[in-house]
Amino acid sequence: MAGHSKWSNIKHRKGAQDAKRGKLFMKLAREIFMAAKQGGGDQETNPALRIAVDKARSNNMPKDNIDRAIKKATGDLDGVNYEEYTYEGYGPGGVAVMVKVLTDNKNRTAADVRHAFNKNDGNLGENGCVSFMFNRSGYLVIDRETTEADEEEMMLEVIEAGAEEMETTEEQFEIYTNPESFSDVKQALESSGYAFTTSEVTMIPETYTELGEEGVEKMLKLIDMLEDNDDVQEVYHNLDADEAILEKLS
Repeated sequence: MAGHSKWSNIKHRKGAQDAKRGKLFMKLAREIFMAAKQGGGDQETNPALRIAVDKARSNNMPKDNIDRAIKKATGDLDGVNYEEYTYEGYGPGGVAVMVKVLTDNKNRTAADVRHAFNKNDGNLGENGCVSFMFNRSGYLVIDRETTEADEEEMMLEVIEAGAEEMETTEEQFEIYTNPESFSDVKQALESSGYAFTTSEVTMIPETYTELGEEGVEKMLKLIDMLEDNDDVQEVYHNLDADEAILEKLS
């Protein structure tokens, strides 16, 4: 997983998309719904639900919205039945792309995802064509401006909390965990007074595809089109883009 700190340069830009609060809350509600449907509505016994709720809270989703999503999943409220699917393919320049969706109409969603790839110089592939290039991992980011801890002190805290790895940049500490221990590591670091700018279980690429400005622009258009789809929960990819290009295109 060496070099995966490159992941952060696209994650930063993703925040601009997440500023669309209504759309974001709807996606978070679906994620909570699925977690509760599959593992029950008790966060103490359902780690996936606890992670989904924490993610919603970190994005300032109202408590009523969270509770409503859980109640729909457990049958206390009438609701739509969602199914989860993952689509895989290649973006411009051969960038690997995985698209996680929650939908009540698979045919509609599949057509929309395929259209997004085709319109932006990509192509949808078979299941498994790129998933082997990603590892599921817990990902926590601490802004260095929010703590007085130096790299050595933070590393000791991270190891003690049970994380697998930490990378340091000038701006932040990036912490990677086993998905199963993500909640425990997050809770341990929170109890030590640390706050996170990002906390999620995600897919981290093993290798990256570097593109020039034209390729990056096309890839960002593909990401935007996919993320604008109400059925799309997450878009994972292995694009490596220079910060100067991202700044120019943002």
